Amino acid sequence: MKVAIVHDWLVVSGGAEKVLKSIIECFPKADIFSIVDFLEDRDCVKGKPVNTSFIQKMPFACKRYRAYLPLMPIAIEQLDLSAYDLVISSSHAVAKGVLTGPNQIHISYVHSPIRYAWDLQHQYLRESHLNKGLKSIMARAAALYPRLGFALGERR
Repeated sequence: MKVAIVHDWLVVSGGAEKVLKSIIECFPKADIFSIVDFLEDRDCVKGKPVNTSFIQKMPFACKRYRAYLPLMPIAIEQLDLSAYDLVISSSHAVAKGVLTGPNQIHISYVHSPIRYAWDLQHQYLRESHLNKGLKSIMARAAALYPRLGFALGERR
């Protein structure tokens, strides 16, 4: 069985990355996919290479990857996983939206949703100086997509 593991983004090692490490330990031959991969400590991916999306090469993505949140649903859908029998997504944002076919099994480990799109939105916008003006409207619109997808269960 050919297995793919999809994770939202790999920037810091936190709780979601501990879960990812456990999933990789269960499926050591799996291929790993992520929106971006800027990890210095490769322990959570067990030193394996990570296939990334087009956002990896976008300007300032290393430090400002969250600015690309509006593009992330498109980026996750661009990952070609058609060659895999089993797709496992580890998701708190968009990885659960990866496209799979009718003959594939998709198991999604859903973490608590991205806090800056839910209960910490006002704090995040304030701290990012995005609480007023056109940029604020755009940031709020970008945060809406993950909330809608989570509420609708992102069934595909």
